[in-house]
Amino acid sequence: MESALAPLDCLLPAAALRACADGGANRLYHVTEGSQDSFLPDYISGDFDSIQPEVKEYYKVKGCELIETMDQDLTDFTKCLQILQKKIEKKGLQVDVIVTLGGLEGRFDHIMASVNTLFHATKITPLPVIVIQECSLIYLLQPGKHKLHVDTGLEGDWCGLIPVGNPCESVTTTGLKWNLTNQMLKFGTLVSTSNTYDNSGIVTIETDKPLLWTMSIKI
Repeated sequence: MESALAPLDCLLPAAALRACADGGANRLYHVTEGSQDSFLPDYISGDFDSIQPEVKEYYKVKGCELIETMDQDLTDFTKCLQILQKKIEKKGLQVDVIVTLGGLEGRFDHIMASVNTLFHATKITPLPVIVIQECSLIYLLQPGKHKLHVDTGLEGDWCGLIPVGNPCESVTTTGLKWNLTNQMLKFGTLVSTSNTYDNSGIVTIETDKPLLWTMSIKI
């Protein structure tokens, strides 16, 4: 229970908006057993084929907005993100980052769907979108140069760069134990996994194509 609640305790009090994508409401409801009222989402969206009836009714009674989205060409995560961005704009909220808890465990096709949503996200919101599940974090880097601060004390031991969706013809890094210099990352050739840091506290990554950054975190 404590490990499940840790990211909620850290993130929800500071969140401008809180949302669940369909069955994610089941997870929220059960991991916050005994203190559900302290972790109410602003809305729950999806086609509602996964949310348990008693969970749906509980949040409805508590005043959480239920938004049914029937489009089957997009995942509930992607549709939830679309609604989130519209609400941010409508309310004029100052938001720095969108953090998603969950989506990286269980069925492999669901995990890949979460990764695909990060590609959709670039057309949905200008905000960075990160996904966290237990000790793993993923973030889709866009073409260009990026500077990551890895000296917060929340970093774990490993990190990686995954060329999902397309080969990256040229990737250059600093701050890693095993750096890349204008190297190609491509499935079937080189993929950077089980890398780590050089203790400088800063990682720079320059890529010519979208590139998935993943790292371990302590929560």
